[in-house]
Amino acid sequence: MRIVHLVLLGPFTDGLNYQDNLLTKYQKRDGHEVTIITSEWVWGTAGKLERIDKPDYVNEDGVRVIRLPIIGWQKFPRKMKRYRNVYKTIEECTPNILFIHGVSYLDVYTARRYLKKHPEVIAYADNHSDLTNSATNWLSKNIQHKIIWRHCVHALDPYVRKFYGVLPARVDFLVDIYKLPRNRCELLLLGADDDAVEAACKQRGKQVVREKHGIEPDAFLIMTGGKIDKWKTQTLFLMEAVQRIPNDKVRLIVFGTAEDEIQERVDQLSDGKKVQYVGWIPAKDTYQYFAAADLIVFPGRHSTLWEEAAALGIPMLCRDWAGTHHVDLGGNVKFLVEDSAEEIQREIQNLLNHPDEYQHMKEIAEEKGKIVFSYREIARKAIEA
Repeated sequence: MRIVHLVLLGPFTDGLNYQDNLLTKYQKRDGHEVTIITSEWVWGTAGKLERIDKPDYVNEDGVRVIRLPIIGWQKFPRKMKRYRNVYKTIEECTPNILFIHGVSYLDVYTARRYLKKHPEVIAYADNHSDLTNSATNWLSKNIQHKIIWRHCVHALDPYVRKFYGVLPARVDFLVDIYKLPRNRCELLLLGADDDAVEAACKQRGKQVVREKHGIEPDAFLIMTGGKIDKWKTQTLFLMEAVQRIPNDKVRLIVFGTAEDEIQERVDQLSDGKKVQYVGWIPAKDTYQYFAAADLIVFPGRHSTLWEEAAALGIPMLCRDWAGTHHVDLGGNVKFLVEDSAEEIQREIQNLLNHPDEYQHMKEIAEEKGKIVFSYREIARKAIEA
C-alpha cells in the first residue's frame, strides 16, 4: 500500500520519538510505501524551531520526506498557515491511504478537495488537541476551535473513514468541541518504539546509566524527564519531595531543558548526589534512562514520555489529568491529585514502606506495558479500522 502522511500542523523532526516518526517507521517496516508531506521546520537541539533546506529525501527509516515551503515562511508559528503545492504533491504520490495528522489547519480543505476527487483513497485523521493544550482562552475556544476548525473537521467528515484522538481527552475534544458523532471517533494510543524498548531493557544499559551518574546498584532510583516550563513547574515539587525523604538510598535524576526563569530554582534543588539535574539528553537516550529507574514520576502535564515509560514496564506516579488514565493498565500507576511536594513525598514513602504494593505495580507494568504501547501494533491498527 502507498501511505501518505500529512504532517503540516506542526514541525516534523527526524530521529524523535513522536507519533508521526514511529507510525511511519513501522508501516514502512511492514512493507508499505510510506511518504511524509511536511513543512520545512524542525525542532532544533535547544528546543527552538529551525528551518532546513532539504526538500525531498529518504530518512533513516526508509520513509520518503517531502518538505513544502509555507506561504510566507516567517509565518510558521501562526495558526492560519498554508503551504505551497500541497494538492500537487499528494497527487504525485498517488496514495492508497491518506493519514491527516491534526485537523486544525487550513490545508485540511486541500486534503478534502483531493479526497473528493479520489473517492477510492482511504483517509484517516487524528487530533492532538485537548483542553490543556488548546482552546485555553475565550477567543481560541469559541472562534478558532468552535467555528473555524470545527468547519474544517466537518468538511473532512464525509471523506474520512475514522477520526482518532491520541488520548481519551482528545477523543472527547472531537466530540465536545468539534461536534463529531462519537461513533466516528476512536482512541489511537500514543506509544513507544519497540526497538528502543527492547534495547533499553537489557541489563547492561541500565547499569551504564547508573554508573554514569554515580547511582548505586541497590539505590531506589526515581526518574523524570521533559521540558521544565511554566506548565510543568511541578517538577520542582518532585525535587523538593525527594530532598525531604529521610532515606540515603533514594535518588532522583531529572533530565530535560529548563526555561531561564526556572533554571535557578532547578539548580538550587539539585545537589549532584541525591537529586541530580542532568539537563537535555538526546531523544534516543530517553528509553535507556527510564529503563534504569525503579519509579518514574510525571507530576505535570501529559507528554509522550508517559507512554514510553509505561511501555518499559516501570511503575509510575502521574498527575491526575482528566482523559489521561489510559496509562493505568490495572495498577501500574498511582495518580497525584494535590499538586504538592507533600503528596509526592507521601506517595513515594508509601511505596518504600510497602514493598509488596510496589512489587504488584511492577508486575502489572512489566506484563502489560510493552504489549499495549507497542508502536508496531499501533501502526497497524491505525490503518485497519
